[in-house]
Amino acid sequence: MNLSWATTVLLVPCVVVLTAGVFYLYGAVLALLSKTSVRNKVVIITDALSELGKECAGVFHRGGARLVLCGKSWEKLEELSDELASASDPTLTFPPKLVLLDFGDVDGTAEAVSEVLECFGCLDILIFNSSMKVKAPAQTLTLETDKLLMDNNYFGPITLAKGVLPSMISRRSGHLILVNSIQGKLAVPFRTAYAASKHAVQAFFDCLRAEVEEYGISVSTINHTFISRSASQTKPPKSFMSLLFTKKPLGVSPDEATAEIIKTLSNKKKEILMAPSLPKLAVYARCFFPGVFFSVMAAGVNDSAAPEQN
Repeated sequence: MNLSWATTVLLVPCVVVLTAGVFYLYGAVLALLSKTSVRNKVVIITDALSELGKECAGVFHRGGARLVLCGKSWEKLEELSDELASASDPTLTFPPKLVLLDFGDVDGTAEAVSEVLECFGCLDILIFNSSMKVKAPAQTLTLETDKLLMDNNYFGPITLAKGVLPSMISRRSGHLILVNSIQGKLAVPFRTAYAASKHAVQAFFDCLRAEVEEYGISVSTINHTFISRSASQTKPPKSFMSLLFTKKPLGVSPDEATAEIIKTLSNKKKEILMAPSLPKLAVYARCFFPGVFFSVMAAGVNDSAAPEQN
């Protein structure tokens, strides 16, 4: 008995130290990957003013990337640029270039392509990060709203992609990363226009992947449940529908998503699904057991509607 107790006492600190060592090594490897993957590379980040955009900008800037930060507000882009400059060594980093870009203005997006390419003369990595969300019954959404979502989530990103492809093809290199919602693979009620736009952009990049592989261009898609800031800002799930998009038990944090982007730049994995078991199961159920999936979705609508009627 005493021997077992002594063994336990000795094992506990060893496990703690080993666990801490694993986390330290993971952080060190991640930092090394971020530097080797992006150093001296021209990286474009759309919607750099979002939580994920800012996190990516900070990691890539410290890693020595030549950043092109895109956003809708020039003042906020300048603030972000100043923050990056003040938090880094100017002898080891490059001043970011700033470009006004609003995917809701497709004509303006086409004009911004040349400005983006002129920043450094070429580009190596393009991260599509922006998104517009709407949740409402289909019959309450106007066609103008549907079109606005398609412009922001589909036509805007593909306009930028088509604009930079000739440069990548001529250099026979480049990496396009689409940060997309899991609803690009899984459609749920009350997100008709949003899910449609996400399915459309997912299909575009899946097709594009095969078309540009011969030119040495990589195309990756990262599908997440949702990007959450912190646990305190997310309410507990109230129905099965909300539970489908719950991760550990919240969404994907900006640093988790950034870490996945960095890994993807290194391993060039074509498709990543960042989701807990239940949403992953729903994706597979939609493919192999569509009848069951549709019944569960309908039951979820009834469950969510019941509290509203009380």
